[in-house]
Amino acid sequence: MFFHLRYAVSYRDLEEIMAERGVEIDHATLNRWVVKYAPLLAQRAREKKRSGGSSWRMDETYIKVKGKWTYFYRAIDKSGQPLEFMRSERRDGATAKKFFRRAIASNGVPEKVVIDKSGSNLMELKWANVMLQFSRSNSLIKILQVKYLRLRDCNLLLNRSGFHSRRRRARSLK
Repeated sequence: MFFHLRYAVSYRDLEEIMAERGVEIDHATLNRWVVKYAPLLAQRAREKKRSGGSSWRMDETYIKVKGKWTYFYRAIDKSGQPLEFMRSERRDGATAKKFFRRAIASNGVPEKVVIDKSGSNLMELKWANVMLQFSRSNSLIKILQVKYLRLRDCNLLLNRSGFHSRRRRARSLK
């Protein structure tokens, strides 16, 4: 199951790999294992993940997935490590709130967040600051808005961290 989650390998390829090692297993069984254990592995990985940096860049973009256009929210730290990502049908305040809740829950409260001029993102970060004040936290999130948060800069940071290139390398080995 690790190979399927880590590399671009099909269930039938894994079936052949296991047969070479003397283990007879059906590709449908591998599929059931992935469906059953992948959420548990993801939860364990989130628990062991190092906390994000103190400065985040957050953006959303419009991407096509299986022929359908959706919004893709993502947050990265200043060194380019991916912190959180989420796909959504809508780009509104409720979606931004859900995204920021997930990002803060899994990475802690950042000192600074750089966002574009999106009103929903600004509103939800201000909401997060209000909630931090009510919880009597000494740390508030500094919000920096950039008129055009260049996706290219975020992509360069992600590529520098190897986030996308690992997947490309795995596909090229096929």
